[in-house]
Amino acid sequence: MALSRPVVLVVDDEATVADTYALRLEDAYETRVAYGGEAALEAVDEDVDAVLLDRRMPGLSGDEVLERLRGRGYDGVVVMITAVDPDLNILEMDFDDYLCKPVDKETVLRTLEQHLGAPGSTDDRLDEFFQVISKLSVLRAERTRTELETNEEFRRLERRADELAEDLRERLDGFEDLVETHRSISRGSP
Repeated sequence: MALSRPVVLVVDDEATVADTYALRLEDAYETRVAYGGEAALEAVDEDVDAVLLDRRMPGLSGDEVLERLRGRGYDGVVVMITAVDPDLNILEMDFDDYLCKPVDKETVLRTLEQHLGAPGSTDDRLDEFFQVISKLSVLRAERTRTELETNEEFRRLERRADELAEDLRERLDGFEDLVETHRSISRGSP
């Protein structure tokens, strides 16, 4: 019996962009595409393990899709892939990772592997750690140091990342290797 591959839904209002990402992923994942926010909400079911979600779409934006998915209990991986420069508002968003376009095939594959196939990926604290450091990483790449140092929510997330890292370092073999792999993924704009 063959093991089933994780299902990844690619969401972008530009069909060629969505189709290109799906083609890049089809060797490693079962892929589906949705060409907009409403179509994404219809396409996400219990079989979808991850969603690659564009933020800027006409009609229902990626931010709204994310909010609705989480609101209805979807707990799969959501990776924002977008040309929208991240602002401090992403600190409140419940995504797992954030990649700035253009994103190459290797980056998308490594990001999905990090969230879907990493050892210990069923560890809620490890998942939270990766969510937190993804937000911190993309904001450090895109915002000024002064802007970040004066933001209490950003500083709170830095403290949370330190707490989680301390705990995970003590109880998870290979934690530093997982962190290094995560850090090797470029999240900021080129």
